Amino acid sequence: MQAVVLTKTAPVDESPLELREIDPPTPGPGEVRVRVRACGVCRTDLHIIEGDLPAMKRPVVPGHQVVGVVDRLGENCERFAEGQRIGIAWLRSTDGTCQFCRTARENLCPASRYTGYHCDGGYAEYAVVPEAFAYALPDGFDDATAAPLLCAGIIGYRALERAQVPPGGKLLLVGFGSSAHVTLQIALYRGHDVFVVTRSEGHMQTAREMGAAWAGADTAGLPAKMDSAVLFAPVGHLVPPIMSALERGGTLSIAGIHLTDIPPLQYQEHLFYDKQIRSVAANTREDGRRMLAEAARADVKPQVTPYRLEDANKALQDMKHSRIGGTGVLMID
Repeated sequence: MQAVVLTKTAPVDESPLELREIDPPTPGPGEVRVRVRACGVCRTDLHIIEGDLPAMKRPVVPGHQVVGVVDRLGENCERFAEGQRIGIAWLRSTDGTCQFCRTARENLCPASRYTGYHCDGGYAEYAVVPEAFAYALPDGFDDATAAPLLCAGIIGYRALERAQVPPGGKLLLVGFGSSAHVTLQIALYRGHDVFVVTRSEGHMQTAREMGAAWAGADTAGLPAKMDSAVLFAPVGHLVPPIMSALERGGTLSIAGIHLTDIPPLQYQEHLFYDKQIRSVAANTREDGRRMLAEAARADVKPQVTPYRLEDANKALQDMKHSRIGGTGVLMID
């Protein structure tokens, strides 16, 4: 099969991914094999390729927003049938026995493993996944628009939940990439007023067109104090001004798997009056199921830019330099 492979950590602008012919994977017990139709490009892929996250497997096939059709079942598989369309996401396995797994917090499992990081992912014609960690997909999304829901959507959903937005509250989104595009739509569906900070004039315009109450380049321009905020940009120096922009009792949820160092915070200005900062560590499968159901009810429409599999380097470069509106999706046919 054809697959895009990462062999060494390097800046994505050096095009480190290689298109290769490799053997297709064979599903083991409890696993299903998927004929991949689409795979979303994610900032986490960028962190893996460029070394912001420690290397776990080399060579590795990246990609963890995978949509495809089951074409082979491993032993003891009962959940899906051949020919069924399913999704593969970031969280690939947990031990199921630790204190976190036993208390509905499997996202914190110390033995958790991740797609396209510990094991090969979806930048390929075929991928395997434990059937217990795959998702049935709503019919209302085609392959390209379903792909971003499987990480951008799920992580944005968990970040939104962690932000504790009060009913009808004012929500600030900082950074307007793939995840924010989906999160904005769910937040509007819930009745929140959404404000967006992004460096890109094009992204500001898109946010306004999608229903944001305000969009600008800096928190200093916000027209009011925010009840909650989600930080999507992996930039730690944005934390203090976001905390200053929060109303008393406000919560900042940090959605990224990687963040540059946060500068010192001033207690009175940034943290007093019950303000809080909450991180987001991956997701539970229940997060994924709830997100997919709510996205279908809300008629979420992810914005996607299609690329060929062999153009994976370009897709990642375009994402890094904010040349994509929404999510880049590799279409595998």
